[in-house]
Amino acid sequence: MKINTLTIFSIVFMLCSNIFSQKKQNLSSISIPKELKESANAIIRLSKTIIDVESIDHLVVKQQRTITILNKLGKKHIGAYKHYNNDTKITKLSAIIYDALGNKIKKYSKNDFQDVSAIDGGTLYSDSRVKFLEHTPTSYPYTVVFESEYKNSSTGFIPKWFPVENYNLAIEKSIYILNNPQNIPFRKREKNFDGFSIKNSSTGNNLNYSLTNRLAIRPEYYTLNFEELVPNMSISLDLFSLKGIKGNAKNWKEFGKWVYNELIKDKNELSPTTIAKVKDLVKNVNDPIEKAKIIYNYVQNKTRYISVQVDIGGWEPIAANKVDEVGYGDCKGLTNYTKALLDAADVKSHYSIVWAGNAKKNVSKDFSSMQGNHVILNIPNNGNDIWLECTSQTIPFGFLGDFTDDRNVLVITPEGGIIKRTPAYINKDNLQLTKADVKLLSDGNISAHFERKSYGTQYNDKYHIENYTQKELNKYYKSNVWDYNNNLEIENIQHINNKKKVEFTENIDIKIEKFATLRDSSYLFKLNIFNRITGIPKRYRNRQRPLEIERGFTDKDEFIFTTPKGYVITYLPKEINIDNKFGTYKVSFEKIDDTTFKYNREFSLKKGIHPKEDYKAYRKFRKIVVKYDNLRTELIKQ
Repeated sequence: MKINTLTIFSIVFMLCSNIFSQKKQNLSSISIPKELKESANAIIRLSKTIIDVESIDHLVVKQQRTITILNKLGKKHIGAYKHYNNDTKITKLSAIIYDALGNKIKKYSKNDFQDVSAIDGGTLYSDSRVKFLEHTPTSYPYTVVFESEYKNSSTGFIPKWFPVENYNLAIEKSIYILNNPQNIPFRKREKNFDGFSIKNSSTGNNLNYSLTNRLAIRPEYYTLNFEELVPNMSISLDLFSLKGIKGNAKNWKEFGKWVYNELIKDKNELSPTTIAKVKDLVKNVNDPIEKAKIIYNYVQNKTRYISVQVDIGGWEPIAANKVDEVGYGDCKGLTNYTKALLDAADVKSHYSIVWAGNAKKNVSKDFSSMQGNHVILNIPNNGNDIWLECTSQTIPFGFLGDFTDDRNVLVITPEGGIIKRTPAYINKDNLQLTKADVKLLSDGNISAHFERKSYGTQYNDKYHIENYTQKELNKYYKSNVWDYNNNLEIENIQHINNKKKVEFTENIDIKIEKFATLRDSSYLFKLNIFNRITGIPKRYRNRQRPLEIERGFTDKDEFIFTTPKGYVITYLPKEINIDNKFGTYKVSFEKIDDTTFKYNREFSLKKGIHPKEDYKAYRKFRKIVVKYDNLRTELIKQ
């Protein structure tokens, strides 16, 4: 059959049109499978990371990210930003915005990105900056195609693969490729891969992983940290460079020795004057722990925390003599300074690296790499180690609180790194004792003297309020603590912070108008005035993940009520006693005399992880607590 030129042109035109139509269709939100949209605020169409380890001190990272934003809640998932500093050079940066049908509506080049310092108000200086896309959509859904490339002379931090990034975010495809042409030895750690459609096409010293068609995960309260629920992979080179300093570390011992020798060993010098002052502070004191208490108090009074993210990637501390001179430093500098002072007093201590934060995260026992975001100090003490938070001017000696408690940390010694665990504050350690003398007045008002003592993480939650102004305290108690009590007025407040006992005491005189309901001859009021639980955990029809009670606590309350003149106690509610694997709830009553009775309450939760099937029973337990915390009783007029 004879085909003329016009026919050939027509066929080619149609093929080209189909190719471009297909590309356009791929960026259309219409082409997204319906199931991927369920529970999703955004969908990653493609996330592709290619890492080229060209040498021990040269890394190139290319990233392509195509994401469809379905609604305004999805905007936080765009991820169109890139950090850089003196060591990290951005070589490519662009973004293209497409509408719901896949039509290009806006293009951004590198110069169009916002460029700001990546530091907060507590940072004195940092070379860290960030370029980010600021796009205001006119309609939803829309798609962002973000591409970047950067070079880094530090290879201590190989980008992690974290394909499922967040809740309410679906994944169409995520690809992670690591090219290692020099065959530099490295280690990898795979976590939580089971149950996810991950394909491993790796060969030799080159990695190639992908995940496809992952539905969005709905958030659930009282469960494990997100990182413990989703797949992630970490990479660490045995031979690496950090700001020009070469390292060789296949395990924590080697890594710790490198940190000690290269980053902190020569940073502990102090002037002869300061050394003499330290020795004078601890003269006639033989106990090393008592010496440490004196020096810790000295550091708290002399220094203040301010972040300084320079030098070796934010890992090298400021020299101790410099901190001594200026009176400030970041966590690294203040910890190293405290260690230097303790050295001068012949007290052994160790610089220690930790993942800090209220959500507990461990330094991995079995995978040595650049880990951690904070530094604390370890003092060996015959198996009962003491840990110091050197950035706080107020926290008690040896107390960590929930910022760094109950987690693995890397302790740096001259012989190398050691994994140790910080103390845990759990269950009865987190104790709150409340007492109140309550006078019920005949007009329905009450006056009370309230005393509360807090320990453990409950201490940690409260001790800072001793520095509040009167206005701040009023707001704190009315809006945060007793928001369920209307017409509450605070008359006197006294706080006692016993740092030696790690005990915080609040003494308060309180009045509440129209607290009781007066009806003819009855006087009706709620018994739990000062420690009422009002929230019930969310109900899930199909719970997907385990239940976790992270720390646990114990509250014990004792309220003594004096009845108003002309009213008598005719009935007190029955005792309540519940004890199960989640905790304890007890309420009891005691008639002291004709005008006085006592209300006792104990509520505790126990640290633990339970299967998802237990969540329903846990929620039922919490509902019972709310019910009986709202218990009323009645007095009768004579």
